[in-house]
Amino acid sequence: MPSWLTDPRLLAAVGVLVALVIAVLVYRRVKRRNQFASPLERATFSTLHTVSLAAPALREGLSEGSAQFAVPYLRTLLDTEALSMTGSDCVPLAWDGEAEHHSLDVRQYAEKVMRTGRQQVASRKDIECGSQDCPVRGIVVVPLEVDGNVAGTLAAVSADTPGPVLLRASAEVARYVSSQLELADLDESRARLNRAEVRALRAQISPHFIYNALNTVASFIRTDPERARELLMEFADFTRYSFRQAGEYTTLADELKNIDRYLALEHARFGNRLNVKVQVAPEVLSVVLPFLALQPLVENAVRHGLSGKPGGGTVSLTAEDSGAECTIIVEDDGVGMDPQALKEENRDAHLSGAHVGLGNVDDRMRSAFGPDYGLVVETERGAGTKIILRVPKFRAGVRV
Repeated sequence: MPSWLTDPRLLAAVGVLVALVIAVLVYRRVKRRNQFASPLERATFSTLHTVSLAAPALREGLSEGSAQFAVPYLRTLLDTEALSMTGSDCVPLAWDGEAEHHSLDVRQYAEKVMRTGRQQVASRKDIECGSQDCPVRGIVVVPLEVDGNVAGTLAAVSADTPGPVLLRASAEVARYVSSQLELADLDESRARLNRAEVRALRAQISPHFIYNALNTVASFIRTDPERARELLMEFADFTRYSFRQAGEYTTLADELKNIDRYLALEHARFGNRLNVKVQVAPEVLSVVLPFLALQPLVENAVRHGLSGKPGGGTVSLTAEDSGAECTIIVEDDGVGMDPQALKEENRDAHLSGAHVGLGNVDDRMRSAFGPDYGLVVETERGAGTKIILRVPKFRAGVRV
C-alpha cells in the first residue's frame, strides 16, 4: 500500500476535500431549486460555513491565539454552555461561554485525557460547584491528537447531562480540530525542510569557487590594488547574501544582483573565456522565487559547462513575462552531457557534489509552487545545457 494512504495528515486533507465536495453538491441542488428546501440543507451550509471560519486559525497550530479565535466557532457547532481548549500542560488556552469557574474541573479531566489518551466524562455529581444557579450539568473532555500524540484537549461544558449525542459530537469536532492541527504540523515540517534545504545548499557552495575567488583577488593585489579591492567587496557581498538568515524567498531582482557578484568574480578568473548575456524584462523583477534558486544554476553553467571547454563560451540568462508566469532560462554553449548521466549524478549529488544545487532547486521549486514547476533541463554532449524555470507571479503563502 502506498505510504501516503496511511499518512493521517494527508488523510485529513482528503477529509476536508470531501466536505467541500459535499458542499458543492448541496449548492448545485439548492441552485437548481433557487432556495434552501430542507432543514438538512440549511444545517449543512451553516456547519460548513462555521468550520471554514475556524480553519485558518487552527492551521497556524495549537496556541493561545489560534484557540481564542477558533473556540467561539467550535462552540457554535456543539451549542454548549461553554467550550474550552487546553494545551499539553492542561491549562486552558481559551474559554468561550459561561461558568468559567469550572476551569479547574476542566483542567482535572484534561490531565486524565493527557495521561490516558481517552475521552473523559463528568456528570453533575462528579464536579464541585458552590453556585446554586450554575447551569452546568456535565463536562466532556476529548483529546486533540497530532501525529499520534495527544497535543491538547477540547472540553465541552454542558447545561445538560452528557449523553450519546454530545459525546459523539464532541469527538467529531475534536477529530476535525486534530486534522487541522495535523495540517499545521505538516506545514511547519515542510517549512523546516525548506530551511534545511537552504542550509544544505549553502553548504554546497563550492569550496573551489571560494578558493579560486580569493586566489584571483590575491593575484590583483600587486598589479591592480583597486581591482583587488572591488573584487573583495564583491566576494563579501556575495557571501553575505548567500548566508543571510532572512526568509525562504527572495525577489528576482535580489537574486540577479547576487548573480552579478558571482559572475564578476568568475569573469576576473576566466577573463575573455567567459562571456555573459543577461536579458530581463523589467516587469518581472519583483517576482518572488525560492532563495538561491538561480545562482546554483549559473554556477552549474560555469563550473560544468564552460570550465571544461577550451576557449570558454557564453552563459545566457533571460527572464520573460509569460502572462501569469515568469519564464527564466539559464543556458550555456559548453560541453553539455548525456541526459541519462545527468539524471543519475543528480541522485547522488548530495554525496558527490556533482552539478551543485540542481536537485535542491528542483525540490524547492516543486515544494513552493507545485509538482508542475520543477526544472526542465535540456542537454546533450557537445550541445551545451539549457535550464528552464517557470515561476508563478502569485502563489498564496509565497512572499518575501
